Amino acid sequence: MSDLTVFLDRDGVINADSPDYIKSRAEFHPLPGSIEGIVRLTRAGVRVIVITNQSAINRGMVPLAELDAIHQELRTVVSAQGGQITDIFFCPHHPDDGCDCRKPKPGLILAASKRHGIVLADSVMIGDSAKDILAGQAAGCGRTVLVQTGHADRALRSLAKAGRRPDHVAADLAAAVDWILDQGYA
Repeated sequence: MSDLTVFLDRDGVINADSPDYIKSRAEFHPLPGSIEGIVRLTRAGVRVIVITNQSAINRGMVPLAELDAIHQELRTVVSAQGGQITDIFFCPHHPDDGCDCRKPKPGLILAASKRHGIVLADSVMIGDSAKDILAGQAAGCGRTVLVQTGHADRALRSLAKAGRRPDHVAADLAAAVDWILDQGYA
């Protein structure tokens, strides 16, 4: 088993995002190559943890039971192909709630690190937004990767204004996994 942990944002990285939120299993559509990317990480001995903002919970748009069902479906699809998601951490709060767990704050990553004994310097955060990259950097992840399957253009502009940048930009999760494995991080 590798010491590497990869944190993945969900919407826009693993599955297609929606401006109307992903509210049911019927709206959850994995992006091409994303499930296979998770499987490849698992086979390389990498621990995979999903880190996701899900304010639709506190907005009353998605019952917690349906979010759990979406996440169980994700785990089932990944497992059926030989992969594993070690854990899923989500923030149910509204952006104005001022919590410590909503990305770009590092709370979810720090909680995952504590629960699983993760050395954050030996981890990678993969996301599609500036919030993901900033959360990974604030938590002390060794590397951050921005994928272009979500909000990458807006993210790069926002990060540039903040004087930040990801360590790598990849077309999608599969390409991000290629980069991680090619670099020998796993």
